[in-house]
Amino acid sequence: MRDRTRSLPVAVMAGLTIAAVVPLAANASVQVRFATYNASLNRFNAGDLIAQLSTPGNLQADKVAEIIQRTRPDVLLVNEFDFDDDGPGGTSLAAKLFQDNYLSVAHGTAAPISYPYRFVAPSNTGIPSGFDLDNSGAVGGPNDAFGFGFFEGQFGMTVFSRYPIDFDSVRTFQRFLWKDMPGALLPDDPSTPQPADWYSPQELDIFRLSSKSHWDVPIEVGDQTVHFLVSHPTPPVFDGPEDRNGTRNHDEIRFWADYIDPTRSSYIVDDDGAAGGPEEGAPFVIAGDQNSDPVDGDSIPGSAQLLLEHPLINTRKTPESPGGPEQSRLQGGLNLTHGGDPAFDTADFGDTPPEPGNLRVDYVLPQRRIRIEDSSVFWPSSSSALFPLVAASDHRLVWIDAVVPG
Repeated sequence: MRDRTRSLPVAVMAGLTIAAVVPLAANASVQVRFATYNASLNRFNAGDLIAQLSTPGNLQADKVAEIIQRTRPDVLLVNEFDFDDDGPGGTSLAAKLFQDNYLSVAHGTAAPISYPYRFVAPSNTGIPSGFDLDNSGAVGGPNDAFGFGFFEGQFGMTVFSRYPIDFDSVRTFQRFLWKDMPGALLPDDPSTPQPADWYSPQELDIFRLSSKSHWDVPIEVGDQTVHFLVSHPTPPVFDGPEDRNGTRNHDEIRFWADYIDPTRSSYIVDDDGAAGGPEEGAPFVIAGDQNSDPVDGDSIPGSAQLLLEHPLINTRKTPESPGGPEQSRLQGGLNLTHGGDPAFDTADFGDTPPEPGNLRVDYVLPQRRIRIEDSSVFWPSSSSALFPLVAASDHRLVWIDAVVPG
């Protein structure tokens, strides 16, 4: 086991009572519910999330917690959860407060849920690069950070788990440079004859691929370790003809496609200096808001397919909802021009340009040896008493029941 003690200051095992996770017989298959949820628990100022979660009663956090309680994931990635290391020993105080004041409190008829294990690590968002990355003529602000953000850690992410996390073996790739990816789609300045020159050589020497980070979080399930591969690529918009965000989004998605393939992962180096991906055949689940629809929207064609058509990934069952088709029909606009099945949509975006309409952008994708027993997108129809909960975020929680072989 590789020593990754530098990840430990921002990892936390919270509590030792794990009533929902029982000892398992050796070599037994285990059904685990993996989920991803862009909960939009981001705030405009550093410290705001901690302040709002310090007491019960925040209406948005109540809705987010109830959705989690009603879907009851065993292992959950929450995107857009502002990073902090203000808890004991450098742990996330916001994550602890969300557990104590929201997840551990019943909402309506939904029972509390406890996640004894949590992992957070720094995000590239809001970290000043010192360069004019958007070529605006001035240095500073969210567009010139390593990842878009008004303060360090805005739009971060957190993993909540009912199963133990092997904290010593967590791998983070926050500082991996975009230029070190073979065949990277580096953006081109269309006003010059040189190719791939939007960023100067000096900028490429410091430009990080991850707009937030990429994490390999090992989850101990029975006698297996499942690599929970989580990230949140940048949206492929908010740029110009150089498509710097679209190309970055593509390559952030490609990162996992290469990482899980032992024939292509050797160039990848983690923040501790170790190279390569997981052992060949090791179980994994890829999760996150990939900001890419396979059919519609503004991402580079084929970006989502890097994962959806990957030979090592199981995509035999696609999570769906009743609310997606209903809202596509009721909202109209661009939704009526889409080619994708609205039952698969996971995000409710605006329906007139420049907004893209509702899209499928959030994914939970297991290794091909892991069977998908069931799956869903939490998007009830408008006639459901639970429909008001989805106002918590413009994204929907996506889960799969994964049968992890013993």
